[in-house]
Amino acid sequence: MAVQPIRLFGDPVLRRPAIEVVDFDKELRRLVSDLTDTMLAAPGAGLAAPQIGVGVRVFTWNVDGEVGHLVNPVLDLSEETQDGPEGCLSIPDLTFDCRRALRAVARGFDMHGEPVTIEGTEYLARALQHETDHLDGVLFLDRLDGDTRKAAMKAIRESEWFGLERPTVKVSPHPTRGLGL
Repeated sequence: MAVQPIRLFGDPVLRRPAIEVVDFDKELRRLVSDLTDTMLAAPGAGLAAPQIGVGVRVFTWNVDGEVGHLVNPVLDLSEETQDGPEGCLSIPDLTFDCRRALRAVARGFDMHGEPVTIEGTEYLARALQHETDHLDGVLFLDRLDGDTRKAAMKAIRESEWFGLERPTVKVSPHPTRGLGL
């Protein structure tokens, strides 16, 4: 469909919890298509609806050649953890080691309202957790230890993109239900 501007760190939409999807309609299918196109063009391992200014609980992922999406996800996480590099399309060109659960089971729906269960370990588990966090208004920076977070914030302030004018979006092509823009 269309590649959308990705909201950058500092945009308030990234900190707002997204609302559950209730209508599995043409608009939702268009949103999933736009998320997928935007994620693949970036390129990224995942993209959540708030990252394009739409405050609903939908994300896409692209891990190990598998592209998918999930609506209204709920996660079950293993107690066993992993540490590894993590980045974010809303925090371009920066990665930091972040602790996540080693295994994640995500339950939700596809864009047609059919139940879906996604089980992942390592990188897929990390992507599922990262994107679900976006839907809760949480950035991976919030999961870093104190010293790493301090270094991340310094790197963000020194980045070329920090402080740039946010993309101007007069009207979202997707229903925001008052939670976007």
